[in-house]
Amino acid sequence: MDTIANTQFNAHDLRNALGNFATGIAIVTTCDADGGPVGCTINSFASVSLEPPLVSFCLDRKAGVLAAFQTHTHFALHFLAADQEDLSRRFAKAGEDRFGNLQPILGVGDVPVLPGCLAHFECRVFNRIDAGDHVLILGQVEKLSAGADSPPLLYFRGRYARLQSIG
Repeated sequence: MDTIANTQFNAHDLRNALGNFATGIAIVTTCDADGGPVGCTINSFASVSLEPPLVSFCLDRKAGVLAAFQTHTHFALHFLAADQEDLSRRFAKAGEDRFGNLQPILGVGDVPVLPGCLAHFECRVFNRIDAGDHVLILGQVEKLSAGADSPPLLYFRGRYARLQSIG
């Protein structure tokens, strides 16, 4: 093997190295203290357990939406399709009217569920764990929908990416 382990690195080096792992793009939604819709784009999703059905995602402590995810009892997680890059960008920008002309339905815990995604999971918060400069949020899946037959939207080396083929 031609790689050499680097024991001296900074946050930028770590971020660049982690960028070599392709991840799916998701949007998480919940409600703020007034019941209004809140959401953001993430790529830190993980399946945790089948029994009980648990999933997780991470939010940066500086994220403007963190307070809502820290206090609301439920959230919805949506996997995005390759043709939903604009939606991903919209939910990634601070100050953007993220829900704009969207017409989400109310899911479990009255959280907004976005239509047209590859899959969505409606979850009750199972645990919140301090994890350095992020908060890890674990959710127990209470309802799900999957079945859109489209390729996923991916993130690789700091950019959106798409599969060349499925199969």
